Amino acid sequence: MLRFCLELLPALLVGLVLGHRFPALPARLAAPLVGWGIPITLVGLLLRSGLGGNLLIAGLAAALINAIALALLLGLAPLRRALANGGLQLGSVVGNTGYFGIPVALALLPPQALGYSITYDLVGTLITWSVGPLLIGGGRLSPPALLAIFLTSPAFKGLAIAFAIHLTPWGAAVAAWLWIPSRLVLLLALAAVGMRLGVMLRRPQGAAIQAAARGPLALALALKLVALPLLALLVGLQLRLPELVRNAVVLQAAAPTAVSALLLAEAAGRHQEPTAHLVLWSTLLALLSVPAWWWGLSQLPLG
Repeated sequence: MLRFCLELLPALLVGLVLGHRFPALPARLAAPLVGWGIPITLVGLLLRSGLGGNLLIAGLAAALINAIALALLLGLAPLRRALANGGLQLGSVVGNTGYFGIPVALALLPPQALGYSITYDLVGTLITWSVGPLLIGGGRLSPPALLAIFLTSPAFKGLAIAFAIHLTPWGAAVAAWLWIPSRLVLLLALAAVGMRLGVMLRRPQGAAIQAAARGPLALALALKLVALPLLALLVGLQLRLPELVRNAVVLQAAAPTAVSALLLAEAAGRHQEPTAHLVLWSTLLALLSVPAWWWGLSQLPLG
């Protein structure tokens, strides 16, 4: 918990100040960060945590958790009517696992759990960019487009490079060399989240929320920060996942709404404002809810 406070909070606060002062900075930082910073960072973290069979288990668990959440959200008529906004629907399921969740895992979990967190991020990325356009804009994506999204995602790039290096005799040396740069890039990614929040607070309405939108926003926040990690915990217990895998997927499920949900809303020209509020408030509240989930996981009996 001390590492969470000493590393994550300052990075977010510094980013918040920078984003409020220099609103163009997040956009300039995004391309190099996504293009090479995050993939190289994931290589270092994966090599450090190890590449084992439990990565597949974590990926299957992540897919199951997200599939159940989407099925309940879209299949239960009362819930679908209460949360009719496509941006809020997407934002209540997909989390900011790459920029927020993985730094959280690094701060709160042993290094061996990082691979499971990255695998969850890989599954979440595919779901975000496949289901997301359908929920927000009603668009359709073909199987080749989905495959291209999967193969070009930062998580997949990092996983592929790490696996290739793992097969060489230099895996341990590369892991040691990349460890500190990987940590620094993740803190920079977290600062980028703070920058985005700073830009959002510059908007005329700032953090104000219209009365009519408060109910759906509160429901989306409850689904993202409480219901989804609870579902992840129940799935982990039901499947008897190893403790590290279970804790990793629960903390990733507890991550705040992905910034990509807002990017999709802005690209579609629909639901931008409620999605922006969801990103903002879920990130702020996650600073309290994620440590609470970590504490709750630590109270579970071993085994």
